[in-house]
Amino acid sequence: MPRDGETKERYAVTDASEETRARALWYVSKGRAVLCEEGIGAKKPDHVRVRTLWSALSRGTERLVAEGRVPASEYGRMRAPLQEGDFPFPVKYGYSAVGRVEDGPHALVGRLVFALAPHAEIFDAPLAFVQPVPDHVPARRVVLASNMETALNALWDGGAAPGDRIVVVGAGVVGCLVASLAARIPGAEVTLVDVDLSRREIAQALGCRFSKPLDSPGDADLVVHTSATSAGLSCALACAGDEARVVELSWYGEATTEVSLGARFHSARLALVSSQVGRVATPKRARWSHARRLAKAIDLLDDPRLDALITHEIAFDDLPDAIPRLLAPGAPGLATAIRYS
Repeated sequence: MPRDGETKERYAVTDASEETRARALWYVSKGRAVLCEEGIGAKKPDHVRVRTLWSALSRGTERLVAEGRVPASEYGRMRAPLQEGDFPFPVKYGYSAVGRVEDGPHALVGRLVFALAPHAEIFDAPLAFVQPVPDHVPARRVVLASNMETALNALWDGGAAPGDRIVVVGAGVVGCLVASLAARIPGAEVTLVDVDLSRREIAQALGCRFSKPLDSPGDADLVVHTSATSAGLSCALACAGDEARVVELSWYGEATTEVSLGARFHSARLALVSSQVGRVATPKRARWSHARRLAKAIDLLDDPRLDALITHEIAFDDLPDAIPRLLAPGAPGLATAIRYS
């Protein structure tokens, strides 16, 4: 396991008895990541071995990981399913990988699968951790599956219904996916709100209206906030109609957030509801497993318009040097797809 100040060469596997060697990304100190070559032992009988084709960098969660800002109280809940190491550092993190099964049950060998796996050339995962990808969904687009699952869960938490006026504040990847799903609800009037006027074109392509915060509509039946800013949350509360629900989907880490609970918050009887993908939304929990929800999220990616949300593509070899730029606050663009050779 790497420590800050020691190079990836220092951690290269030298034991020739290892049959499989592959590189993985490790966050080793604030703002610094390295590729480390690791030996992969024999595959367990109830696991599959996957060679990664694509993964995605999460600008929200991985920015907090890269900066060492995961709250100590959340170390356990924030662990990715196949994570190695411990917060804050060093840690092998990531949760959006797409690849082909090289070893496992005969029916899965050669199949494209998605897994909540770190950035690594090869990984082993329990059978229950991988989700087969339908042939009609391109592998590169499937890196959005984790975000789509989050968006789907948020609309369940919000109780979105046909004909609703729905406002989404924050046109990042998750916000755009929430808006894209809401726009498919019959009769729904969906507005995507952001300070970045370049997001207007994406909103329109997804079948939504677009608005600047100062021009955002009021009297919404449901508001979903994804911007991870106090100003965005204030805007979301201002957009909500009487007795409407505001779903808070942002993850702030250790940051202190101001919430505007004065003015009409109480008189309008607004409901501020948290949504987090770690649990299936309460209205669906009795019938939906995590696996069923993930399978549906992947199926919902059968929409070519969503390719516009992947604005950057980078080779795995170049990822460590690019991470400070890609995860910088205010970095341009949306999702980053990582390409493996």
